[in-house]
Amino acid sequence: MESLPAAHDLASSGARIAVLGAGSVGSAIAFSLILNPVASEVLLVDPNTKLRDAQVRDLEDATTYHGAVGFGGVRIRAASHKEAGQSDIVIISAGAKQRPGESRTDLLARNLSILKSATDDMKPFRQDTVILLVANPVDILTYFCQKYSGLPREQVIGSGTFLDTARLRGILGQKIGVDAGSVDAYVLGEHGESQMVAWSCITIGAVPLEQCLPAHVIIDRKEIAMQTKDKAAKIIEAKGATSFGIGALAAAICKSIISDQRTVRPVSHYIDTFGCCLSLPVVLGRRGIVRSLNTMPLNQEETNLLAESAEALRRLIAQAEQQEALR
Repeated sequence: MESLPAAHDLASSGARIAVLGAGSVGSAIAFSLILNPVASEVLLVDPNTKLRDAQVRDLEDATTYHGAVGFGGVRIRAASHKEAGQSDIVIISAGAKQRPGESRTDLLARNLSILKSATDDMKPFRQDTVILLVANPVDILTYFCQKYSGLPREQVIGSGTFLDTARLRGILGQKIGVDAGSVDAYVLGEHGESQMVAWSCITIGAVPLEQCLPAHVIIDRKEIAMQTKDKAAKIIEAKGATSFGIGALAAAICKSIISDQRTVRPVSHYIDTFGCCLSLPVVLGRRGIVRSLNTMPLNQEETNLLAESAEALRRLIAQAEQQEALR
């Protein structure tokens, strides 16, 4: 088997990552891919060519700096959808924002139209291309992108609850007084209203959460779950969008894939038993999902919440499919 490049050689490995959408999220993802070199080339794709080209010129300055200090040069350039379809990874961040008074279903219809157009423009895809959805509603878009792209399901994934999980670990780490990296905890299900925390599976250094709490620390599960879920809304309310967190974590997913790291991440993917895409831990490798770890030892309440989350997603999928049939 051919050996994989070392982490510091990834930028010269010949890998190419395309980012669809040159707005705040897409540009933050591109910036993260430059700061933590994963591929030798990053493509930026957007129908707003003026914005796209300005972002490329700005990001070029970051590649020059990193090349000078020995991180390995990363080329950033504007590209077409056709070129994007020949990349190792395509990250889709492009999507419409919700208008005042617009329902979630109407927003979904607009974003599905954008997704289908972009996916059609990228065809034919390279056989081993992996698509990573970060646009919202990410679980629904991941489901339909699997259908639109024609790629194997394991090669079309969504960022899902990976960012929610990072937020949960950060909150718990602060409360307990340990580094977030020592907290093994997951947010599962939908990235959205019906997401749930797998409290029964949380450990700190292999010790169950309740057994390692300092005497003065009280964990309010409902408050922490709400704080985790609402963090994005508070950021969006104040600055219009979340970008840096998803930028960093999208780059981390790309690194797991390009270097075949076999890391475990909670990402959105299709699960037969639920009939939709939602987040459970998976093993990530070069072809996307190596396997899904969908046998987490959840308690009965958590199992029910996960099933309810899947049901909510299936309802949205059914509504979207009805709208598609009418168009």
